[in-house]
Amino acid sequence: QVQLVESGGGLVQAGGSLRLACAASERTFSSYGMAWFRQAPGKDREFVAAISGASVITSYVDSVKGRFTISRDNAKNTVYLQMNSLKPEDTAVYYCAADWTWSKVRSRPDYWGQGTQVTVSA
Repeated sequence: QVQLVESGGGLVQAGGSLRLACAASERTFSSYGMAWFRQAPGKDREFVAAISGASVITSYVDSVKGRFTISRDNAKNTVYLQMNSLKPEDTAVYYCAADWTWSKVRSRPDYWGQGTQVTVSA
């Protein structure tokens, strides 16, 4: 069972930056694909970004390309989401997720964190 704990959320003005972090309990962390999802009020949860175990492959939803960067530090069992040029529409609860399988981590990962709130004011 992989346990994921997010941190780094908060309130920021439009145009600002935040960095989210997700710490994983799993010793074989480097074997897992990692992803970030978000859920805005009244909307479905959506995929934001993903990174493969060795950081060879990354994937982003179009709306964040060029603004968000996903990275990971396997020595620290941590995945990050650097968010720049934030917009009010980025406001959501952001969830960290993990799965063995690359296709699943971007759509229906098995493991989820509890979420961290990101609020972007206009």
